[in-house]
Amino acid sequence: MIRPIRGNHNTALATRYYHVWHMRDPNEPFENLRPLDVLAIAAHPDDVEQTCGGTLIKMAERGYRTGVLDLTAGDMGSRGTPDLRITESRRAAEHMLLSWRQNLRMPDARLENNIGARMTLAGVIRRIRPKTVILPYWTGRHPDHYRTCELGYEACFLAGLKRLEEDTPPHRPFKILYSSLYANVTPSFVIDVSRQFDRRMAALLSYSSQYGDSAQASDLFPSRAEVEERLASIAKFYGNLIGVKYGEPYVVKEMMEVDDIIAMPVRSI
Repeated sequence: MIRPIRGNHNTALATRYYHVWHMRDPNEPFENLRPLDVLAIAAHPDDVEQTCGGTLIKMAERGYRTGVLDLTAGDMGSRGTPDLRITESRRAAEHMLLSWRQNLRMPDARLENNIGARMTLAGVIRRIRPKTVILPYWTGRHPDHYRTCELGYEACFLAGLKRLEEDTPPHRPFKILYSSLYANVTPSFVIDVSRQFDRRMAALLSYSSQYGDSAQASDLFPSRAEVEERLASIAKFYGNLIGVKYGEPYVVKEMMEVDDIIAMPVRSI
């Protein structure tokens, strides 16, 4: 499926076409898909829109091929249906300028880090060959989120083993980032998403089943206005850490290299 993205992108790429490609079958071969530069792996539709959507938009605006792999369709959620949430995720993909998005329809609220799930995910990674992978932080309230982190990391490792599959070449992503927006930890770095924040919010609000004002499960869900206020406040907090309006935080497990101490961003005093 190829759709033009209309509107102001604030970049020289504003007139480009962005491709949102959806497989009809999660097991359908897709070896001809061009490799992705960035892949975000999430437990549910709307997770990446809350945590790393601005970063994905920013990378797409710079010409990188970005994608999202949702492991479940949120079928245990109090609002909406799995098919509706996948439809909403496709609308959100357009706002985020994604090159690819897919949903593996694994069981929501029952994700398990088992060999079947790891092999399935490793097979996808070998085929779409991302350079950088974004995962949820490794602790959290919802078990699916930290299971996704475990699965993602172990699948990235397995995907690099030559003998794992005979019909696809090995591939191991170079970099793994952990989105730490909802974790009470000091980030390794923060991405400035000030120019991308409105588009990120439009992507999130594509999930009208979750964020539209509805009487259904209203005791569990904040109002749309409150959602917007909360997410803006969090993004402002992290933006303030680097002296910008809105930011998205990340953690990496390895040490970061600095090549030029004169060109380092974010002033000290």
